[in-house]
Amino acid sequence: MTALLVVTAVPAEADAVRAGLSDPTITVAPVGVGPAVAGAATARLLTLAEAAGRPYGAVVSAGVAGGFTDRVPVGGTVLGTASIAADLGAESPEGFIPIDALGMPPALLGAGSTVTADPELLAALRAALPAAIVGPVLTVNTVTGTAASTEALSRRYPDAVAEAMEGYGVAVAAAQAGLPFAELRTISNPIGPRDRNSWRMREALAALTEAAPALG
Repeated sequence: MTALLVVTAVPAEADAVRAGLSDPTITVAPVGVGPAVAGAATARLLTLAEAAGRPYGAVVSAGVAGGFTDRVPVGGTVLGTASIAADLGAESPEGFIPIDALGMPPALLGAGSTVTADPELLAALRAALPAAIVGPVLTVNTVTGTAASTEALSRRYPDAVAEAMEGYGVAVAAAQAGLPFAELRTISNPIGPRDRNSWRMREALAALTEAAPALG
């Protein structure tokens, strides 16, 4: 993979990715937490590179995530088949309504609530990471922290394997630029009632370093 931009939320994730890379031409940039800042910062990086005559050829959102306990273990690696804005929509007495189902014209929705990973980029990452769990990765503005919200999220997205806070924003920026996109995550904690003592951040960052060679 050439001219690759890898976007993380925080510097610790960027350092973990860099530690596993042997290709110095790959750009790894920590841009902040949440889909809005991640999308805006990614769009800026892509625009600056294009203006400088050195455009990127693909974008990967990488970092740690929470995993659904029955689908991916803590310390495991996930490749997203799609990045989904899981809380973009409206509440109703009947339950949550995704933005795609609200009847708005597609031109106002941009990418809708789901951006599918580029098939060729995803296939290359799967070949390099055969043990990775593959499935949709949810993007949330508020990390899931109760049993009730975990159950509701799991029912709403039965195929999702993980949740994080940046993938959808990065994916929209890549889609607007016409670039291939994929999401790579390693699991630091189970999705569910918030318990910092159960988080395994060091193990997840080490797994991120181990997975990073797949990017080069």
